[in-house]
Amino acid sequence: MKYTATLESIRQHRAPDWYHDCKLGIFITWGLFSVPGWAASREEPPRLVLERGFDAYFRENPYAEWYLNTLKFEDGPTRAYHDRTFGAGFAYEDFQPIFEAESRKWNPAEWSDLFRKAGAGYVVLTAKHADGYLLWPSTVGNLKRPGYFSKRDLVGELAAAVRTQNIRMGIYYSGGMDWSLNPERIDAFHKIYSTIVQAPEHVAYANAHWRELIDRCHPSVMWGDIMYPAAANIPELFAYFYNSVPDGAINDRFGTEFSIPLRPGMNPPGVHYDFLTPEYSSFDDIQEEKWETCRGIGASFGYNRDDDETSYMSAAAVIRMFVDIVSKNGNLLLNVGPRADGSIHQLQQDCLLGLGAWLEINGEAIRGTRPWIRAATTTADGIAVRFTQKRDTLYAILLGRPKVPEVRISNVTAVPGSPMHLLGVKGNLEWSQNGEDLEVRLPSILPEQAAYAIRLMPTITRQTSAA
Repeated sequence: MKYTATLESIRQHRAPDWYHDCKLGIFITWGLFSVPGWAASREEPPRLVLERGFDAYFRENPYAEWYLNTLKFEDGPTRAYHDRTFGAGFAYEDFQPIFEAESRKWNPAEWSDLFRKAGAGYVVLTAKHADGYLLWPSTVGNLKRPGYFSKRDLVGELAAAVRTQNIRMGIYYSGGMDWSLNPERIDAFHKIYSTIVQAPEHVAYANAHWRELIDRCHPSVMWGDIMYPAAANIPELFAYFYNSVPDGAINDRFGTEFSIPLRPGMNPPGVHYDFLTPEYSSFDDIQEEKWETCRGIGASFGYNRDDDETSYMSAAAVIRMFVDIVSKNGNLLLNVGPRADGSIHQLQQDCLLGLGAWLEINGEAIRGTRPWIRAATTTADGIAVRFTQKRDTLYAILLGRPKVPEVRISNVTAVPGSPMHLLGVKGNLEWSQNGEDLEVRLPSILPEQAAYAIRLMPTITRQTSAA
C-alpha cells in the first residue's frame, strides 16, 4: 500500500513478520567515544540509579558513549581520566582524526561473518549518537561544526557487508539529543528531555539525515533515540520510510512530547511505533505489543576498556535471558562496542559465538515462534521453564541442567501418544501425564548446554492459566 503523511495511514503499519521471526539483532555502538573507550562505572544502569541515584548515574555514567557529557563534570572521574590520559587541553572533537585513522583498519566482512555465526537476523548501527558525529559522509553538514563526519562510509559499507550474509541493516540516529548543537551538561533526569534541540533548522537537519540514510541504505529498521524535535512532521517522515521500505520497522523513541515512560528503562512513546524498546530491562509476562530489549554484553553500549570477564555477561547468561525475552513476545538487540579500529573484544566475540552455537542446535524453538498461552512455569525441582510455540508445536525450554533424568513440568497437558524430542539429541523421549503435570525422561547423558529445548507435537489439548 501507499502510505500518506497522516497518523491514520501510518498506524496501519505493523511490525513485519521477519522482525517477529528472527528474534535476535546486534546493536553496534561505535564512534569518537570508542577512542578513549572508558566509563567510570561498570554497574548496570538500573542498579546504579537504584542504589546511588541519578546524581551518581550522570557523574559516573556506565555508558562509555556518554563520555562527552561525563567529561563536563570538572570534578568527576571521567575528567580526571581524560586529563591524565590525553591532557587537559585535549578537546573531545580532537578524537575525530584519531578515529578516522583507526577506522580505516576496519573490515566490515569480519563483522558480518561474526554476526552471522551469532545467529543474528538484523543489525543496528549508531549512524549518529548524541555527540553529533556522523558515521557516513553526509551531504548535510553539521549546523555548527563543518566536516564533523566520517570520510569513510561506515554505514553504507556495513549495510553492503551484512546483506551478503542475509542479515538486515538497521540504523540508529539520535534525533532529539545532539551535544554538538546543545552542549548543556546533562546532570539531572529532566535534562535528558529539556536539552532536546528544538530549533526549526534542527528539524530540517534531522529529517534530511533520515531521508539521506533511507535513500542510500534502505534500512530495515529506523531506530530513533531520546525523542525527536517537537515541530517535526512525524507522519510525513514515517510515510517516506514505509513507502521506501514497506516491510521496515520503527521503534518507539520518536516521541515529540514528554510524558512519563511506560516503565523504567523506556522513553516516552511516540505517536506511532512498531515495537517497544525497554533498555537493560524486560517484561514480567507476555506482551501483546511487540517489544525488543536493548542492552550491552556489559554495562556499556560503547567500548569500555575496563570491561573484563567480571563485567561481561557469559554466553550462558545471555542465552537464558534471550529465551525469557522470546517467550514474552520480545526480541533481543544485543550490543557490541567495537574499539576505534573496529576490533571487537574477544570476550564479546565469545559471547556471540556461544549464543550462535546454541541457536545452531535449538534455533527452531526460537526463530519463527510466537508466545504460547503463558510464558513460564517450573519443574518439580525448581528449574525455570519458558514456552514458545510454532503452529502445532510447543517448545518447553529448561533454563538449567536437570539434576535427574526425569523432569516434571508443571501445568502442561499433552495429547496422548504425542512424540517428544530433545533438540540436539536423536530419538524420542519417554513421557507420561501425572495429573496436570508432564513427566519427561531425558537422556541419561545430556550435552552441556545453557538451556534445553523439548519439542512437543502436537500442541496441548487442555489449556490452563497457571503460571
